Amino acid sequence: MLETVELRKVFKGKTAVEEVSLYLKEGESVGLIGPNGAGKSTTISMISSLLKPTAGDVRLNGQSVIKHPQQLRKVLGVVPQEIALYEELSSYENLKFFGKVYGLKGKELELKIQELLDMVGLRDRQKELIRTYSGGMKRRINIAVALMHDPKIVIMDEPTVGIDPQSRNHILDTVRHLSREKGTTVLYTSHYMEEVEQLCSRMYIMDHGRIIASGTKEELQLILSGEETLLLRLDRQHAEFTEELQTLAAVRQVEETELGLKLIVTKNHQILSRVVQAAERFDVQILNIHIDSPSLEDVFLHLTGRNLRD
Repeated sequence: MLETVELRKVFKGKTAVEEVSLYLKEGESVGLIGPNGAGKSTTISMISSLLKPTAGDVRLNGQSVIKHPQQLRKVLGVVPQEIALYEELSSYENLKFFGKVYGLKGKELELKIQELLDMVGLRDRQKELIRTYSGGMKRRINIAVALMHDPKIVIMDEPTVGIDPQSRNHILDTVRHLSREKGTTVLYTSHYMEEVEQLCSRMYIMDHGRIIASGTKEELQLILSGEETLLLRLDRQHAEFTEELQTLAAVRQVEETELGLKLIVTKNHQILSRVVQAAERFDVQILNIHIDSPSLEDVFLHLTGRNLRD
């Protein structure tokens, strides 16, 4: 339905996006994840026809969006990372304004406003000014604005950053409703891996302007299929103990957690005895050891060398 073909964008001699090719099938929810500065927002701007690429193309049902942007704009809703609302208007007035921009009027417009206010859980607050809303409530109205014209495709750029749990749950429920009940195609970016896992059937991992991996959760986890995760609960953190573990041949990664350490190690390797011996040398007590398969977050860290929130 929607695809990019070797998208490239250069700003003042610096390449922000390089040969990005991805696709979205009708009714599919797809995640685009990557650390800050990976090129996600630039890619989204090109997909939504707000930014012209240096090279490459965006195609809707085989037709170039670069040459014919209006065809995409008719069926696209965009939820930007920054709030895009009129603060001195109420949520009802914002929705009415944007609805008229989309060509809605009369009873059709009024019904759509109330439907969307119900969807985002703010019907009882519709007469209050946007400036009095919490950050999470503003984001929910931002989403409602993007849905006023019943778009077939919705792009959401980190819609849950810095908001309260109630609003976050409302937003996640809204995305599920769009995808599962209305058949809307969704491109979703987030700093929260668990959101992407819950909402998206496939995902693209982006870093330094390039797509470095793609697939379903299960397909991506196969990247570390020869490894497993050791979760060590410790009585205390010890820098030299951590450094010692990083030198062991079977250890691929070591990450500090609130309770201890997380190690990604080669499967079927006699690593536990060496970990215990190192703990004894540095007088570190191991309270618990849990062995698990690598998570999607582990795969991301393996590929980019950074946590998703970095």
